[in-house]
Amino acid sequence: MSHLSLGTRLAVIIILGSMITVGAIIFAAYGALVEEFQNNLSAQQENETTRISNLVSLNLELRINVLDQFATLLTDQNQLLPPAQLTRLLKKQEKLTKLFPHSLLVLSPNAIAIAENILVPNRLGTYYGDRTHFKEVIKTGRPVISRPIIGRATGVPLIVFVVPIKGDDGEVAGLLSGSLRLDQTRLIPESIRSKANKNAVFLVIDTGNFLFVEGSREGKMIEALPNPGESQLIDAALSGIPFGEVESDSGETLIYATSHLQRLGWLFVRAVPKSLATAPAEEAFSRFFLISIGLTLGVLLLTFAALRSTAESLTQMTQRIRSMIQKPESSRRLKEQGAPEVRNLAEAFNQLMDERDATNKLKDSFVSNVSHELRTPLTSLNGALRLLNSGTAGELPESAQKMTTLALRNSERLQLLIADLLDFNKLSAGEMRVNFETVEIGELIRITVASNQLMASEYSVSLTARDIPDLSLVTDGHRLTQILDNFISNAIKFSPSGGEVVIEAEEKETQRLRIIVSDQGKGVPDSFRDQIFERFTQAEVGTTRATSGTGLGLAICRQLATLLNGEVGFFNDGGAHFWVELPVRQMDADQEQKS
Repeated sequence: MSHLSLGTRLAVIIILGSMITVGAIIFAAYGALVEEFQNNLSAQQENETTRISNLVSLNLELRINVLDQFATLLTDQNQLLPPAQLTRLLKKQEKLTKLFPHSLLVLSPNAIAIAENILVPNRLGTYYGDRTHFKEVIKTGRPVISRPIIGRATGVPLIVFVVPIKGDDGEVAGLLSGSLRLDQTRLIPESIRSKANKNAVFLVIDTGNFLFVEGSREGKMIEALPNPGESQLIDAALSGIPFGEVESDSGETLIYATSHLQRLGWLFVRAVPKSLATAPAEEAFSRFFLISIGLTLGVLLLTFAALRSTAESLTQMTQRIRSMIQKPESSRRLKEQGAPEVRNLAEAFNQLMDERDATNKLKDSFVSNVSHELRTPLTSLNGALRLLNSGTAGELPESAQKMTTLALRNSERLQLLIADLLDFNKLSAGEMRVNFETVEIGELIRITVASNQLMASEYSVSLTARDIPDLSLVTDGHRLTQILDNFISNAIKFSPSGGEVVIEAEEKETQRLRIIVSDQGKGVPDSFRDQIFERFTQAEVGTTRATSGTGLGLAICRQLATLLNGEVGFFNDGGAHFWVELPVRQMDADQEQKS
């Protein structure tokens, strides 16, 4: 792509990125949509089977409650009514007979049949106490609904309802039983069975006897289950997994759910084809896909046109800049017109040119002053002192030799001062370079304090460091030390005799470290607050403290802090508190340095 223009590159990148993004979104959306429809369908089947199970349970409760209420009519105080009277009462109960069409039976307290509503040969006098459900009623005195059992005489599945007949004293005086033949009675409401169409499978399985109660393949009410392996749906339902996917006999994938009615041992199974979930999902996805593609193409076309227009403006601006380079005498300002970004760029360029012109003038003036006022005479002075000190001009007395050596050392210190001035010139010209590396802040401050202890002693000031966090940051240690040295030297010079200069550091919530140098002096005067970091300014002009510097120290600190992606400032609180704040994370520093 190196031969393509910027506008074309951006357009290609945006188009490819948009296509990849839209494709990923569409792919993810389709999967999520199908999954959502499947989950909804599974939940629907699960809710439906649970609802049917609850309806059957309510049906059973209704029958057992009606039977229990009728049982209260079958005693005279604490005794059962005579068998003949019991028989007449049983035969008169039309509603009860509809609920228990197979039979109604009254038994003695020890479960021997003594009265019935439908005559069955040899049933009266039969002992039923060996049946589990009769044993439970005799033991607990509470109504019981049996699980489906195989009738002794009929050989068909039955459900038996048994309630105790209690006398006035609360003791069991006998038993009342009603039974249902499952091959003749449907417990599933007709409204539910009618909803099962060719797209849905509804089964009721008696897990105790392994029989179909509802939904057999032959349409019979009672039929044996198929052998294991013959029906994946039956095998999955009996496996105990409440919902999932199986393959039907025709090879179609089914989504099924089950619900278990514990009191009867029945398992309700409902299954629908998976296509009921994927078909609407595919239809919705098709609409979404077409709309997304149409919108994406429209946005891409508009983006491409906008990028080409912007790139054309940038091309014209580039040609204008080159023309200015080739013909310096031509106008040095760009026309601030076009798109907002192009106007801002032209405005920024014009401002840059203005600042550059001003900086060049300042640099020329500064270099001229240093060259004429300081460097030239200092060079001559250093040369003369070296000649005298080396003995070229003749041997000097011992006392004169010492004075010459002292003067030479002081002139070299003056050259260091000029070096500071040149540093400022480099900073102003943007020629100063920094070297970012990992710095242990505690070690750096310890070394800084040690290197300034001699000056603090000369001014009778104590210098200490407090509350320095144990962390490292990415910065230029030499330039940070230069900032701290300037803060410390100022604090020492403006501290009263016997005062204390303290260095502290604290980590901010914004992942930045602030180092504070505080003294116990008078603080920065209010009249000087706005220009404290300006060049060639001093707070106490005319004093001995003011004459000990150039007025460039804090200005250099501010520009160095900017190079380190930080900032400086101060506040008064029982003395002056100067601070420098830098980013802690390397990523932050790298990004800000690049910007």
